[in-house]
Amino acid sequence: MQKITFLLSLFLLFGCSQNEPIQPTSPTNGVELVILGVAQDAGFPQAGCEKEQCEKYWEGSVEKRHVVSLGLIDHDTNQTWIFEATPDFPTQLHNLKGMAPKAELSGIFLTHAHIGHYTGLMHLGREAMGGQGVPVYAMPQMGNYLSNNGPWSQLVELGNIQLHPIIADSAVQLTPNISVTPFRVPHRDEFSETVGYTISTPHKNVLFIPDIDKWEKWERSIAEEINKVDLAFLDATFYDGNELPNRNMSEIPHPFVVESMDLFDALPDSEREKVMFIHFNHTNPLLLNTPQKQTVINKGYRVAEEMLRIKL
Repeated sequence: MQKITFLLSLFLLFGCSQNEPIQPTSPTNGVELVILGVAQDAGFPQAGCEKEQCEKYWEGSVEKRHVVSLGLIDHDTNQTWIFEATPDFPTQLHNLKGMAPKAELSGIFLTHAHIGHYTGLMHLGREAMGGQGVPVYAMPQMGNYLSNNGPWSQLVELGNIQLHPIIADSAVQLTPNISVTPFRVPHRDEFSETVGYTISTPHKNVLFIPDIDKWEKWERSIAEEINKVDLAFLDATFYDGNELPNRNMSEIPHPFVVESMDLFDALPDSEREKVMFIHFNHTNPLLLNTPQKQTVINKGYRVAEEMLRIKL
């Protein structure tokens, strides 16, 4: 009942439907977005995980969750794009193709150089599908990283991918219906800068921030950014600070979900319902049907579900 209520509310607000498993859809007009993955870089279950939630997967009682990714379809131009090239790229590309069988992949947008967000590019190499000039949209440091470090540089040299430089706060017009604007966010930038994206159509604006350090480290107000859009996918790597007792959480300073809710609870209902939490670590109780997930929903927020389709 909880899942049905959640999906119904999204359908009423955004014109969404969820098909699982994905089947080829009849041609439609306009733009739609699909959630192709919701998990943190290492997915769910994570290698080496012997926690209860991972055991539930190995026992067959819960499903795999793929690494965070969004798909974008313009049915009017028969084009698709993927945000993030994850280790689950083969499945995610297949699912996206199932929703737009006649469309070709027109590009990949990367946020940064952490393992779950770009290593799926390996599937475009000559050892795999042998991509031919697949556009990869990347910030300057990200593009430099791919061009000058193997094996990624081979993708560039062989023409499997074609790098398209993007600039912070400068919109990329993909079609008459879609523009995408990157913006810098603070994160652990060991190899590249980190960005989020605003995806805009004539009817809707969507915020995508899968990775960021604590909200107070950003020079922008997240509340003001939420106010500018119709839907905000926000970093929810950890529910709280108790998930990794053997790790120094200050070294991975994502906003805890409980912190985000404390910050957003003062917002009106119309603003809170824009927030959809995503990018869950394998320890995060929001991955499964738990009391914590129900708490989030009861407070008026949303929890990203794979294969949810949103009309833009």
